[in-house]
Amino acid sequence: MQVADRCVVSIHYTLTNDAGEVLDSSQGGEALAYLHGQGSIIAGLESALTGKQAGDKLDVRVEPAQGYGERDERLIQQVPRRAFQGISEVQAGMRFQTQGANGPSSVVVTQVAGDMVTVDGNHPLAGQSLNFNVEIAEVREASAEEVEHGHVHGAGGHAH
Repeated sequence: MQVADRCVVSIHYTLTNDAGEVLDSSQGGEALAYLHGQGSIIAGLESALTGKQAGDKLDVRVEPAQGYGERDERLIQQVPRRAFQGISEVQAGMRFQTQGANGPSSVVVTQVAGDMVTVDGNHPLAGQSLNFNVEIAEVREASAEEVEHGHVHGAGGHAH
């Protein structure tokens, strides 16, 4: 069976950056199972897997536009320290969930200087080209319930 919309695809992968550093990997663990065509994985990788089948191995380079996007300097902001109520010590590297006009988002503290805190709302991999080494472990038709819910159930997926 070929990878297509409404299929459950299980992959083993290793993700590296252009310096060859491993950023993420499923090696030694469970395969990643996702519902193809639902935007569950980045667009560039999903597109490259379309039409492939179980047993196929491929190297995929995903440019930022098809990955986590380009870095957007408008997502870097300075906010007053008082915006972090209930947090005794705000430090660089801390992550927070925020609620904005466009819904929830995640930010990381990049600098604390006096009463001002700099936060970055870019995805950590924004602006980076991503290099995937992928092996397709399994391709199967998604159940009606999986399609309705928009995600994989059972092994490697979501349990209700």
